[in-house]
Amino acid sequence: MASGQKHVGILAMEIYFPRTCVQQEALEVHDGASKGKYTIGLGQDCMAFCSELEDVISMSLTAVTSLLEKYGIDPNQIGRLEVGSETVIDKSKSIKTFLMQIFEGCGNTDIEGVDSTNACYGGTAALFNCVNWVESSSWDGRYGIVVCTDSAVYADGPARPTGGAAAIAMLIGPNAPIAFESKCRASHMSHAYDFYKPNLASEYPVVDGKLSQTCYLMALDSCYKRFCDRFEKLEGKPFSICDAESFVFHSPYNKLVQKSFSRLYFNDFLRNASSVEEPAKEKLAPFSALTGDESYQSRDLEKASQQAAKNLYDMKVQPTTLLPKQVGNMYTASLYAAFASLIHNKHSSLVGKRVIIFSYGSGLTATMFSLRIRDGQHPFTLSNIATVMNVSEKLKSRQEVAPEKFVETLKLMEHRYGGKDFVTTKDTSLLAPGTFYLTEVDSMYRRTYAKKAGGNAAACKNGSLVNGH
Repeated sequence: MASGQKHVGILAMEIYFPRTCVQQEALEVHDGASKGKYTIGLGQDCMAFCSELEDVISMSLTAVTSLLEKYGIDPNQIGRLEVGSETVIDKSKSIKTFLMQIFEGCGNTDIEGVDSTNACYGGTAALFNCVNWVESSSWDGRYGIVVCTDSAVYADGPARPTGGAAAIAMLIGPNAPIAFESKCRASHMSHAYDFYKPNLASEYPVVDGKLSQTCYLMALDSCYKRFCDRFEKLEGKPFSICDAESFVFHSPYNKLVQKSFSRLYFNDFLRNASSVEEPAKEKLAPFSALTGDESYQSRDLEKASQQAAKNLYDMKVQPTTLLPKQVGNMYTASLYAAFASLIHNKHSSLVGKRVIIFSYGSGLTATMFSLRIRDGQHPFTLSNIATVMNVSEKLKSRQEVAPEKFVETLKLMEHRYGGKDFVTTKDTSLLAPGTFYLTEVDSMYRRTYAKKAGGNAAACKNGSLVNGH
């Protein structure tokens, strides 16, 4: 196939998150935290978590199968499958290999791609790989699929309420309703110990919370400056916040998203961009002489910039915050769940508009990139993506559990992490029809999954996968 395909991007999306969840307000009481610490301080409402039946592999199987079924895609039409995750189940065998069970049953074993891992950035790396493949001379005319999947869990302590779990599957190809503006892209990569997982015997990370926030905002500044420079070279005019309809941020917790957008607004002020009005300039003027380090630590600047940017935040960012606030931090899936929230809330008014995306992974890696929303052709339209994802219904059908049950589940998962020779309860009463779940891990650490009956008809019969063998 010739390279140089036009409007390469995301044709379709599906999201899956566990039905089990805990309310942040209830968690505050359980943890003895001050009222509002998690809900106002972190900006979070609810948190999804995996029961003993679910993990990143089962969630990925559910998301990919559902994507293929709901869009009527023959598994033989897939030529590349990339997975982004930082939740390590196996240090040698990729999550992608588990997903091949879906395609082997249809006779398709000719699928490139493996897993990308770097904290929360792996999903973006996987997405870029897939888009670049379609744009390249290596493309064979088939679709790509990108999966972002993670279960974010923390040890008992202040970071625990910033957990969450989800998987997102995206279909990649040309003539997409969500098209990449590939030259409008800027990255910042450097070395930091802000959040990392050095203890392979534990699922829990080591987190330097203050450093992590500073690294995030510093990377955001760097990416935005380079992005603006590239935009000006390409478009022949300066970039400001007003040149995009929406901004989507990686969301460890909502308060950081609020700080991030106000940071962009402060950057526009420093650059004397047209988006900043006179009253805001007066509010921000006292901070113009701060060094970068001083500005990251200044609570007064944080407060003033958030007040100055509030109206624009409500228009350009707030519609992206639904799922990250309701489901929690989904690591690689967080950014794309925020984007899914935007599609859910504003799909009818996004066509023809530009959306700016900021992806961050600790350690650290970050990229800011631009998407252009287009009219698609059924089934690949923004309104159909919103219909298929069915976000409202998925949120409504969740099962709230008491904090005690949440803590009990985490203790069980701690005990089983890296374990073998156990069988799960196989109690699927809380799972939606068509959901995959873990049935056992044998004496050689081999994991077996089954699919709860019901849901749509499979794209092709794969009895071995459905029966969990």
